[in-house]
Amino acid sequence: MLCVTLKIFGDVQGVFFRQTTKEYADRLGISGIVQNEEDGSVSVAAEGEKEALEKLIVAAKNGFGYTKVDTIKTEWGNAAGQYRGFAAL
Repeated sequence: MLCVTLKIFGDVQGVFFRQTTKEYADRLGISGIVQNEEDGSVSVAAEGEKEALEKLIVAAKNGFGYTKVDTIKTEWGNAAGQYRGFAAL
């Protein structure tokens, strides 16, 4: 199990990005959180199998619906098992 942290910049707030990310993560069996940040970005902390996390990153880069993603900062690490399910905060 791995952990990936994403910081997503672009038009990603107020366009259902968090909810759509949660729904996609649930389908992939990923645990974690997604939340808006004060600087207008969205952050994601996700734990799961590498293949599922890579699919989540690709989907986030492509955007969901009305989103426009400019940049994603990605950091990988080992999962700590700190999440149960996936939450949109």
